[in-house]
Amino acid sequence: MMMLARKPKDIPGKLIAVEGLDGSGKSTQIYLVKRWLEMQDMKVFFTEWNSSALVKKVTKLGKKEQLLTPTTFSLIHCTDFADRYERQIWPLLRAGFIVLADRYMYTAFARDVVRGCSHRWVRNLYGFAVEPDITFFFKVPLEIALDRILSGRPQLKYFEAGMDLGLSNDPYESFRLFQQRIHQQYETMEDIYHFHVIEATQTVEEQQQEVRDNILAQLDLPRFKKHARIRML
Repeated sequence: MMMLARKPKDIPGKLIAVEGLDGSGKSTQIYLVKRWLEMQDMKVFFTEWNSSALVKKVTKLGKKEQLLTPTTFSLIHCTDFADRYERQIWPLLRAGFIVLADRYMYTAFARDVVRGCSHRWVRNLYGFAVEPDITFFFKVPLEIALDRILSGRPQLKYFEAGMDLGLSNDPYESFRLFQQRIHQQYETMEDIYHFHVIEATQTVEEQQQEVRDNILAQLDLPRFKKHARIRML
């Protein structure tokens, strides 16, 4: 299994990523971390999956017209990631920021492989990016995650439901099977990429406390105060 690049020791910033199934609560938790750090006047930046303005229109059109093959889907998401990495993530790590990522390359490792791309090919695509300093994986039973998502969604989108895989003609059954396969991919990555597993069946408060305790144990937070001087590289 191909490993990711390590961040050079002379890069002062820290990268924290969250991963998990849709409905695992990861986005809520990373938002709470962001607010917690901001309230302490920390230098913090937030980025989320599939949010680059550069490729947003292309991605939206491809999904709307159902034009995306597994390969083009993977390449578009990697382009989105590469744009954010080059313009935001890497420069801010060099500038001494704590960068928070709501999903990182592991999302592609799971979803693209489920769609039929090879493990090695997908990992090679993201070979330019460094491994996060901390990756939290919010682990939740599949049925709980599905219930959280489906209870608030009157309709699932074509690619969101994994309909392009031909798993089922029923969008909800397709979504369940799609998420099940993604969950299996995440489980294979837990040890390989040293995920810190958070049991997402705990209360929001309990999960957040565990996340904060882990960050406090691994990061020297006073170094990231806005008034602290960090040498630009």
